[in-house]
Amino acid sequence: MRISTFFKRTVWLCAVLLLLMLSNVGFAQQSTNSYLKKFKPVSVELMQETGIPASVILGIAMLESGTGTSRNAKVLHNHFGIVGKNNISKAKPGARSVYKQYVSDMASYEHFVEVLARKKWFGEMKGNPEFTLWLKKMNHSGYSSAGHEWIKRVTNIINRYKLYKLDASMDSVATESEKWLTVGMPAAGDQ
Repeated sequence: MRISTFFKRTVWLCAVLLLLMLSNVGFAQQSTNSYLKKFKPVSVELMQETGIPASVILGIAMLESGTGTSRNAKVLHNHFGIVGKNNISKAKPGARSVYKQYVSDMASYEHFVEVLARKKWFGEMKGNPEFTLWLKKMNHSGYSSAGHEWIKRVTNIINRYKLYKLDASMDSVATESEKWLTVGMPAAGDQ
């Protein structure tokens, strides 16, 4: 009798754990789909304005923000793991973070492409749809401390969600990186 009761409890526990795991997988997929729906157009627009592949923009954002589920993405609107100032301790006393806080998700995306546009190698890469080359350049310039593992993880995301297909529309890229604006920043000619 004891073995039978133990077996029933074990089966019951396994069934509950399986249901919990399946519900988490469903939530994660729903979260990813929502993130893609919201930020694909943003990434394509930034690609058209800056010459940075949408796959790179979106793939890195998905990795660094956990498809928008990370604390940094939710609280700081930081989708790229960029370090900087924030006022999180004012909102939550005792809380600390080394990551930059943005006024909106869009501001985070715009700042990311601005950071890339300031790199020495940006001019030679601008308009190049080869996401692997972009990731290597970023890695060599110290974007991530995870090195080749970071490249591998971003590449897996780009391939898994076929984000490279977004780069096919890179034909009408702006010729001057100064044409695009950062939130709250006037264009060079407007100053």
